[in-house]
This record gives sequence, C-alpha cells and structure tokens, in this order.
Amino acid sequence: MEPSSSTQALRGIAILLLLQAAGEALARALSLPIPGPVIGLLLLLPALGVVELRAPVAAAADALLSHLSLLFVPIGVGVVTHLALVSEYGARLVVAIVLSTWIGMAVTALTLKALLHGARGREPEHG
Repeated sequence: MEPSSSTQALRGIAILLLLQAAGEALARALSLPIPGPVIGLLLLLPALGVVELRAPVAAAADALLSHLSLLFVPIGVGVVTHLALVSEYGARLVVAIVLSTWIGMAVTALTLKALLHGARGREPEHG
C-alpha cells in the first residue's frame, strides 16, 4: 500500500530535520565556521542519491513551498513594528538592498562566465 501524500510529507520533514540536526552536530563538534543548516543541506545532496528518500523529501518540499507566503508574515510584522526606523533609514535600506543585489548578480554572472570559459577549454577536439 502506497503511503498518503501527508505521510510522505511528514517523513520528508523528518528527514530534513534529521539532516539539519546532523549538520548542527557536525558544526558544533568540529567547531566549523559554517552554520549547521548549511551543512545539513550539503548532507542532503548525497542523501537524495538514495531513491527511497526522494519521494518523501519531494513531498515535504511541495508542502513547504505551498505555504511559503506564511514565512513573510514575521518580516511584515517587523516592518510595521519598527515603522519609525524604516521611515528614517528606508532610503539607505533600499540603496543597500539594490546595490547588494546588483553585486550578487554581477559576481554570479562573472563566475558563470569563468566556469563556462574553463569548460570550453577542456572540451575534447572532434575530428
């Protein structure tokens, strides 16, 4: 009997939480400068190679993404709560956000360009 989608999603969330906990344990035990959840995501990559884990993790991802808008509620509450700060520093915040976004996009584009250029140099010759 095939497990229901909610059961699959719960299994997937459990897997994600276990990987996050493992990443946190590794980060603390080895005094790594990388946050535990990031290590957990790195652990997720090889875990997705196990076929039995893919469906539950995919079901959990679908469930989480369908409620993604709820994650923006705390940000909205924070903005409303600190409206005086936003009105005082709003222009500076917008400039910082726009500049950091542009810089991030430029670095990403330059990295991609360098990687693609390096990959072209290693292509075998035909003929």
